[in-house]
Order: sequence, then structure tokens, then C-alpha cells
Amino acid sequence: MAAVTLATLLGGSAATAQNAAGMDKGTTKQITLEDIWQKGTFAPKGIQSIRSMKDGEHYCVLTRTGVEQYSYKTGEKTGVICAFNSPAKVKAKPMPPIESYEFDATESQMLLSAGYEPIYRRSGVSDYYLYNIKDATFTLLSVSGKQRLTTFSPDGTKVAYVRDNNLYWMDLATLEEHAVTTDGKLNEIINGTTDWVYEEEFSITKGFQWSPDSKKIAYMRFDESKVKEYNMQMWGELYPEDYRYKYPKAGEDNSKVELWIYYLDDNEKTRCAYTDEIIGWEYIPRFQWTPWGSLAFMCMNRLQNHMQISTNYGACLYTEHCDTYVDVPDTWRFITVGKGKKAQPMMLITSERDGYRHIYLYDMKGQLVKQVTSGNWEVCDVPGIDVENQRLYYTSREHGSTNKSLFVIGFDGKKKQCLNRQMTVQEAVASSYPYCYEYASGAIGNIYVTGTYNATFSNGCKYYIQTWSAANHAPVYTLRDAKGNLVKTLQDNAELQQKMADYGTGHKDIFAFPTSTGTSLDCYTIKPADFDSTKRYPVLIYVYGGPGNQQVNNSYGYSDYYWYHMLAQQGYVVFCFDGRGTGGRGAQFKKQTYKDLGRMECEDAIEAARWLGKQSWVDKERIGIWGWSFGGYLSTLSLLKGNDVFKSAIAVAPVTTWRYYDNIYTERFLQRPQDNPKGYDDNSPLNFADQLKGNYLLIHGTGDDNVHFQNAADLISALEKADKQFEMRIYPNKNHSIYGGNTRYNLYKCMTDFLMRKL
Repeated sequence: MAAVTLATLLGGSAATAQNAAGMDKGTTKQITLEDIWQKGTFAPKGIQSIRSMKDGEHYCVLTRTGVEQYSYKTGEKTGVICAFNSPAKVKAKPMPPIESYEFDATESQMLLSAGYEPIYRRSGVSDYYLYNIKDATFTLLSVSGKQRLTTFSPDGTKVAYVRDNNLYWMDLATLEEHAVTTDGKLNEIINGTTDWVYEEEFSITKGFQWSPDSKKIAYMRFDESKVKEYNMQMWGELYPEDYRYKYPKAGEDNSKVELWIYYLDDNEKTRCAYTDEIIGWEYIPRFQWTPWGSLAFMCMNRLQNHMQISTNYGACLYTEHCDTYVDVPDTWRFITVGKGKKAQPMMLITSERDGYRHIYLYDMKGQLVKQVTSGNWEVCDVPGIDVENQRLYYTSREHGSTNKSLFVIGFDGKKKQCLNRQMTVQEAVASSYPYCYEYASGAIGNIYVTGTYNATFSNGCKYYIQTWSAANHAPVYTLRDAKGNLVKTLQDNAELQQKMADYGTGHKDIFAFPTSTGTSLDCYTIKPADFDSTKRYPVLIYVYGGPGNQQVNNSYGYSDYYWYHMLAQQGYVVFCFDGRGTGGRGAQFKKQTYKDLGRMECEDAIEAARWLGKQSWVDKERIGIWGWSFGGYLSTLSLLKGNDVFKSAIAVAPVTTWRYYDNIYTERFLQRPQDNPKGYDDNSPLNFADQLKGNYLLIHGTGDDNVHFQNAADLISALEKADKQFEMRIYPNKNHSIYGGNTRYNLYKCMTDFLMRKL
């Protein structure tokens, strides 16, 4: 980025990067909690469940009435693949509203799911239907009860699924069901899906995969019989029901995990990987079939600082060690690099091994072939891989840690091009869009609209649907060709953007502030529309702070964005920052909190409050802080340790001791409690309860399967023992997200009332 400004070159004043056009600062239209949580006043429009067709020339989307087909070339609707209100007969029972769809390889039939019932954050059961596109008929597949993860075989003749902890496959010609496993048992044996901690911390629930030839199924088997149970009472009946499930807390036993291959023709199976203390592997966080028929799987040790990728044929494809921890790769794919006689099978993977997350290519012998991207910035993801033209599409933080930009680059690391929207100098000066620019030899080069870009590519990567938003701009969906040229704007949310202007929102300012340690921290403020720098305002700090997390992003903010603007209308300033240990700035910045979780984060929160207190427009006697989950932990600890700077704090579902949290997450950052007791206790809010001086609101759901209510209960006991007064709101049976029905409205009404009284 350049030091010279556009305004300097043009002799004018360039628009600020974060202010949106047309925002009437004199508006009196007031935001209400009903607008945010009941009426959906500020809900953006979007496009649901985009699927590319096999020909790469058409795509489908899910609507309330059916699965519709569109042309990539024009963006126009070309037909309806499946009409949900069709008079076609459903075999068995009436079909409820469809929630997801999937094509088979020939695109002659579809899997439709409905009646989703959640289990945990990423898991649930549904009814599945087979839809024959030619005959327009629906057939219920879930005749024996709701299923999980139902998936077509690559040849489209079969499906596999999980029910009651066992894995099954079904022949679609006969609808005959075959059991792959029979030993599944609640809280003991799981086949084909994952246990609670794998789902939560490795983000994996689908524990099986079809082989490319449809003749084999690789699947995971979890033996969680030695994992200790956690018990939650579910309220509402005359006698509350006990809900028990396996939850491995820090330092406690994990499930024993095995990876098996099942052969459909022979009805036989072989084990190809397992976890064991003797061999040193504690986790199998990922596995996949290669296009060439071998099964690749990833193993990690308990401290997660050693990772290895191997195949069922014994080949080692990749190893990575780190003094702290190795992240499970965001991207891990097998592709063909080169054409003709030069074509080679390779593994594409992202890694932080050079200090920033970048893209690497390895051959099938485990040798590094190419580091495709490099630089002091992070790759976010790889949404498109164009094997035909030997190039890949990735998003990254190249335009600053708060932005996410879209690029295309060759497999050889050459011909890199930014696909962000470009502007002329004149357009940039006149525009309200956030932008950045290149600078060389005293002249302005390319000027790019910044913000947050995401993309969904067509089969073959000839087209893509791009989603863009910025801090003060609602999401915009556009259809583009492979070079980034606009084909059609699919949804611009212009109505919402005008509504933002009508309500006086659109002035979220992103910048950075310096700390006493010399570290510059990303932050943002939302101020009253009629902000007067000669007045003093109370400030509410929002914090999350967990390892690798980012809250300061140049992207649309959804519900909390409007709650903050509602508070700004009431005369508050909202401030948010990403402290040490957060993401987007490389491994060293993220991993500096290793073995010492909470200390630096709390120091940064207190320092942020002190910095704010020095600003002429801040009432330093009225600084508050709030957060949820890790943010609730941090807001609690900051109020206790920073009792001279914080007047009030709100903590929603906070961890109060890391000894109570799950082992995959906690040991990744703190090691085991028996290895690093100080890391667990020196920054536990339980040990600082006697330092409470300000106003404290504690909120928790009793059905929280993630951060257990036990955390709140022990903090209550510690505060009572220290004779400290505080406020509390309990949500019976609600999980970590505290939602459903009127719950969110009630929650935010409670928090708003507390702030009006106590800040």
C-alpha cells in the first residue's frame, strides 16, 4: 500500500474508506429491539444453496417453492428442476418444507432433506427424499426414522447414511437397506459420524466417505465408553429429565478412534488407522479418498503440535511440526498439476509453516513441489480450483488484516491477479466505497474496492457468484466470469442500504490504536450520528479475543451491528478491538498467547479502556465491556482485573475456568492441566472474584452443551463467598447460542436495560 493519497494527487479530498454515502446524520428514525429481533427490519436478502450444474453453464438455487435453474451466461432463470408444490405423489407421508438438496452425478435425481432436528451445533437428523427429475416423483428414504448425512454414491445408484450411531447403505433400485455396522450404542460406540468434541473443535460431523468407484465406504468408529459423561437437567416436566452425553474436559480421556474401509461387494472391512498413546496419535481430524483410489488421512498428537498425512497404502504425504500447535488445514485437496505427459497427481494444502497461512503443492511422495503463495499476509480460503487452465482462486488478507480480497493465480505461482472490483481515481475520490490502491514510481496504480469477498464457482470455474460486503454496506451478490467481469447483479440489497440511511446507520469506522507494548491493534467505533467531539460519551467495548478469531472486519455486521447503532442513538459509543492472539496477522501474532490464555487478552482490554479514557470525547468514568463465550470470559476477567477502569460488564455464557472446557480446544492452546496448571489458574475469573467493584451481569443457558452452566455456578459461588453483588439472567434449557422463539429479543432487552441503568 502507498503512502501517497489520492487526495494529494488530485488536489481534492478523497472519501473516507468506511463512511457510506447518503447517510443522513440528522435522521430521527429510531432503531428498536423489535426491529432487530422480531420484525427482521434489517435482514438482508440473499441467495440460498447455490449449486453448479455439471455442465458449468447453469446453476441452481433453493427457494420456498422449489429448486430453480439459472444460466451462468445471462443470470436469467431457465427452468424449475423440482417444484415442491407439485401434485406428484409422495410415497409414504406428506412432505414438509425442503431445507437442502443434492444432485447425483448424472443429475437425473436429487436428495432432498426436510424436518431437520438439531443435535449439537453442526449435527442433526432429517427426513430424506429421493426425487426423480424425469418422472417428478418423490420417494421417502427415511422409512425407519430420521437419518443423518445421507449422501449419494458417486455413480448415483446408492446412498449411505447414519441412524442411531450405525452406518447404512441403500440400493436405490430396490430401496433395500444394508447395515455396515451394528454395534452402535448411545454414549458408547459411534459409527459414520463423530463425537461431540470432534464436531465442535474439528468442525467435522460426516464420518464416512464413498470411494470414487462407489465400491467402498471409508468410515470412522468412535469408542467413547471411557469418556466421562456430563449431565444436564432439562426443565419443563413434573420431574426434570437428565440429559447425559460424553464430554472430554481438559486433561481427561478422549474417544478411541478408528478409520475403517468397508467393501460393499464382499461385505467385509479393514482397519487402516487408529489412535493410540503408544504410536503417539490422539486424533484423526480429516480423511478423504484421492481421485486415484487411495484413502488419505490426517493424524495428530494430543498436544496438536505434530501432524502427519498418510495413505492406506503406507505412504507418508506430509508432516508438520510446531513449537506451539498446528492448525488443521483450511484447504486440503488432491488435484492434477500439468497436462498431457507432464500431468502429475499432487496434494494442495494450506499451512502456516512460513509464518503466514499460504498454499503449497506436494507430490504423492511427500516432496514439496511449490509454495504457490507467499508474503506477510494470510490466505483465507480456496473457493475455486481450475484444473483445465491450471489456476486457482483464493481469498486473502493482502489488502490489510480487516479486508478479505479475491485473487486468481497459476498453479506455478505466476500471473496473479486481484479480482476485486476496480475503480478509476476519479471514481474513488467521489465514491463512498472503501478502497485501497497500488503505488509505484510516484503514480497511482490499480484501485480496488475493499471489504469482504466470497465466491462460489461453477464446475470448471468459468463463472462464479461473488458476495461482497463492507462495514457499512449490505451484501451484494453478482454473477461474474472467470476474469472477474460483471455478468449480472443478482441482489444489491439497495432497499436495505436505503433503510440504513433512513435510520442513520452506516458510520462504523475501522482504524488501529497503539498500545504501550508497541503493538497496533485493529479496532472500530460506532458513534452517535450527531457525534460532537467536544462532548463526553459513555463507551461499551465489545470483545471476543479467542485464538485466531477476528471481530474487526470490513464486512456487514448483521444483528449486533444494529444493536450497536441503537445504543449509539441512545448516546453511547461502541468500541471493538482485536487484541493479541487474534487472527488475520500471521502465526506469531496469533500464537503469542500459547500456554498463557487470557493474560495478554485481558491486558489489551484494559489498555483499550485506558486509551479510550484519554480521548477527549470519552467519559472515562463510564466505560463498560461485554462479550459472549470466550468474550464473556474476557469481559469477566477484565472487569475483575481492571476494576479501576471498567464501570460495568456483561458476560454471556462465559468460561470461568479452562479446566471445565473441552480438551481439543483447551489443550491446543494451554497443553494439559497436569502439564501447565498455571496456564489454567492464573487467569481464571474464579480466582479474582474478590476484586469485583463494578456492575456485573452474568447470563447463561442451563442447556449449554458447549460452555457448561457449571462455569456460571462456580463463579456465583466465588462471588457469594467474596460477598459481591451482581445481576444474573438464566435461560432454562437454552444452549450456547441462547435462541429460539422470543429468547434473543428477551436477552437483548435484558442487556439493554442493564446498560441504561449501569453505564
